[in-house]
Amino acid sequence: MMEIKSVTKKYGKTHALKDVTLSVPKGSCYGLVGPNGAGKSTLMKIVTSVIHTYTGELQFGGKPDMKEFKRQIGYVPQEICLEDTVSAKSNLFFFGKLYGLKGSQLRQRAAEILDEVGLKERAGDKVKTFSGGMKRRLNIGCALMHHPEIIIMDEPTVGIDPQSRTFIFKMIENLKQQGRTIIYASHYMEEVEQMCNEIAFLDQGQIVENGKTDALLQKYAVPAIYVKGEGLSESDLTLFGSVEQKNNGFMIKTEKPLQAMEEIITLCRSNKNELDRLELVRPRLENVFMELTGSALRD
Repeated sequence: MMEIKSVTKKYGKTHALKDVTLSVPKGSCYGLVGPNGAGKSTLMKIVTSVIHTYTGELQFGGKPDMKEFKRQIGYVPQEICLEDTVSAKSNLFFFGKLYGLKGSQLRQRAAEILDEVGLKERAGDKVKTFSGGMKRRLNIGCALMHHPEIIIMDEPTVGIDPQSRTFIFKMIENLKQQGRTIIYASHYMEEVEQMCNEIAFLDQGQIVENGKTDALLQKYAVPAIYVKGEGLSESDLTLFGSVEQKNNGFMIKTEKPLQAMEEIITLCRSNKNELDRLELVRPRLENVFMELTGSALRD
């Protein structure tokens, strides 16, 4: 669907992006993961032609035809882009007209979007009366007015309530089922892990790793178990792997988690320790990112 080839962007002597190369498959939900300041928003603004000055190349469907490409993009920026002093419907009309919709087609599409974002009953209300979550949902709706093939979402759930976040996730699932291509940029790694089937890790303007979500979890995440029980100590558990205290229990990293669990049960029976919890710990993207980049602040 889209090729990003050796894209570099500098602000003065600072590299916001450095030789970024990615291939986004058609129909995928592609996650861009990284901390604040990693370069995610800069890359999104280049893809959507908000930023024009950079080196490198973008291709859409194998062709460098950005004029046609832009018609098929729906961009949800991190900053909410709505007019507070008019209604939700008027905001949708404005964005729809920018994409060439008019008349009955415009009115019908706005009605469909208001229903999709859960604001049908607030269509005529001014946006300044909306909560943060309602504005985020409407912001997404504006980007969907023209039935875009590619939806680019830059931190779409920042600062919203849990109900609106869940609603947005359902919207994204619907878009995925329709076969739309989604680029989802976020520093909330649990969201990317839930939504995206492919991921690129971005740190200090560079891609440090990319691939399918499950494959990356398998490649980098070290198997671990969590154990909590009365009378257990760190010295008791070092036989089974690398141990650290966590939440009044212990996290044990081990290449043989099932064997370690059996041996811990045997140890507890022998010492008459009472187990409260003993469970496999699911690998997480946050662990993979820390493995790749370390924990140093990127200021």
